[in-house]
Amino acid sequence: MAELAKLTRPREGVALVALNLSKTGGFVSWEAVAALADALVEAREGGARISVLAAELCGHWYEHAWLPDIIGLVTGEKRGEDSEGWFRALHELAGTSVVTIAAVSGDCSGGGAELGWACDLRIAEEQATFGQPEVMLGLATGVGGTSRLARLIGRTATAEMVLDGAPMTAQRIYELGGVNRVVSKGQSVEVAVAWASRLADRAPKALAALKQMLIDNDDLHLTEALANEQRLFQGTAGSEAGLEGMRSAQARFDAGESIRKVYGPPRS
Repeated sequence: MAELAKLTRPREGVALVALNLSKTGGFVSWEAVAALADALVEAREGGARISVLAAELCGHWYEHAWLPDIIGLVTGEKRGEDSEGWFRALHELAGTSVVTIAAVSGDCSGGGAELGWACDLRIAEEQATFGQPEVMLGLATGVGGTSRLARLIGRTATAEMVLDGAPMTAQRIYELGGVNRVVSKGQSVEVAVAWASRLADRAPKALAALKQMLIDNDDLHLTEALANEQRLFQGTAGSEAGLEGMRSAQARFDAGESIRKVYGPPRS
């Protein structure tokens, strides 16, 4: 399935997975999402700590599921296991050992958008749109287009997206908190890989603990979430990387460097 999901490694610790959906006009077939899942597993097993999800088809990132696959499943013409690629891909995106960045270079919708919502970070090009059009097909969302999206942009905005079905611009999604950056056309992969390279220099144990906190926070009461956060913090504070990081920073503070000098300037 290498022709569907191309895996490259821009630098140590960073993987770039580019999905080619030209065969289905931008829609995500079960064959394609299975290839995506396989590539994510290969990236992780090959040492990637940050994976960037990209697309090769101009004008599209990942659109909704290729409908003949769903029709075949519900009519009994396809086996249920054919759809497992979706759940394998989502399982990989949820893993704490790899941080994922969606480099959204074009329109995305339905299940494709849901793969984006499942990533940890999202960069979108200014011309991209995001949509959950399932209601227009007489369907409901299936893999996070309501549940996960509501945690990203809130119930009111999610209700508009799923009940109306019309897409929103990248800028609107950014303003709602669903996208981290909006960049110029053609820049999403470059910006995402540069960000991934910076994150790859962070301590792996710290990244994993912080991602686990974010995941747990969606399900826990605040009191439980705070206790969980403290437990995970203690696991990083006593680690070799944590101790080295603290000692190195304090040495710079002791030498008279400012907080902005040590941690870097704010990003707009």
